[in-house]
Amino acid sequence: MADVDSGDDSERWLVVDGRRWRRTDPSLPAEVVAALTSHLDRGRSAVGAAKRRGDDDAVAAARERVGLAKHGLGERGPYWWDEPEADRLERAREALRRLDELDG
Repeated sequence: MADVDSGDDSERWLVVDGRRWRRTDPSLPAEVVAALTSHLDRGRSAVGAAKRRGDDDAVAAARERVGLAKHGLGERGPYWWDEPEADRLERAREALRRLDELDG
């Protein structure tokens, strides 16, 4: 069951079953979030498929994609609330560019 921290932290953190997860940067444009989320979902799916096949190299590659997407969304790396919005948007766009390149 999910609930949200109270106060100023409600924009920053999501609490699920007692574990705190960083939220997506709310300043990112919806189309950037949608594209990064699509990459994230595909990366997560690829991790599971590679694990079922026992393909360690594919697991590592898929986890790299997941990490790139999560960094772009602001869910990993520096706290987005400590950075200027322009830097956050640039980080998201760079992550998206790199992910799109991986798609070839």
